[in-house]
Amino acid sequence: MLSREVTMKTSFVRDGLPLIVDVKRHSLEDGPGIRSVVFFKGCPLRCVFCHNPEAQEKVQEIAFTEKECIFCGECVEVCPLKAINLESLEIIDRERCNSCGMCVDACPGKGLRRVGTYYEVEELAELLLRDRAFYKHSHGGITLSGGECTLYPEYVEALLKFLKPLGIHVVVETCGFFSYKTFSRKILPYVDLVYYDLKFADPAVHKKYTGRSNRRILENFQSLIREERVKVIPRIPLVPEITATKENLTAIASFLKTEGIKDAVLLPYNPMGLGKYGVIGNPRPPLPEHFMSQEEEKALEKMFNLILRQTK
Repeated sequence: MLSREVTMKTSFVRDGLPLIVDVKRHSLEDGPGIRSVVFFKGCPLRCVFCHNPEAQEKVQEIAFTEKECIFCGECVEVCPLKAINLESLEIIDRERCNSCGMCVDACPGKGLRRVGTYYEVEELAELLLRDRAFYKHSHGGITLSGGECTLYPEYVEALLKFLKPLGIHVVVETCGFFSYKTFSRKILPYVDLVYYDLKFADPAVHKKYTGRSNRRILENFQSLIREERVKVIPRIPLVPEITATKENLTAIASFLKTEGIKDAVLLPYNPMGLGKYGVIGNPRPPLPEHFMSQEEEKALEKMFNLILRQTK
């Protein structure tokens, strides 16, 4: 049951709900203080360097983790489409599998699991409010991430209408590819801080590595930074030989400088997401499997900030 402060009912039905990949509680990242981070499933981009590939598709998927499998064969027996073969390298025939989840229900261990959980707005609000005391004393709050939370403006609006009257600090992490009119009306009024990802400056290069042009992303950024009601922090992921090039970082810094932005965050490359691809049956991208050195990171940061902060 929700507290008396949270009694609003919604008209959402299960089929209209977004899937939530995970709710990471007690996080010290993704915003100030202690936070709960909600990872929505579904994203309009297909970045080749995506750190959360399991959050790209809107639909529920079946994950297989070999090290957790005891190879008992229960999943093979119950699969109505005969999509599982424990002797195959792929294990799950992804073209045949319809993600019904019967294999997950039969699995006695943790080898198989559903990727994505449905929460009614009230359920998710209740879960997030369990840590309200931590938010208050650490000046923390909740962060909506993904995937891309702006794909679900009605759901996000309903959730934030629960939380904001209770003084909960809200951060949105976004790729920037959304309808600005809808975002401005349904989400922005309840947001305190936006982490806005800028991956490339060149539209053609952006499309090559993400599947879409960045024209809407840059236009939305320009509109958002002119809003007085929210703080916006641009973030640039450093991916070796892709985003972390002198040409790209120079172009992004120059763009930010023309918009009057003096500060941005460079996100160090993290290879830990590479192992997630095989779990959901996707090919592993040809990316470095090691972190960048501190010297490399500092050199890129120095170059970027020199351009961003230099005066005429």
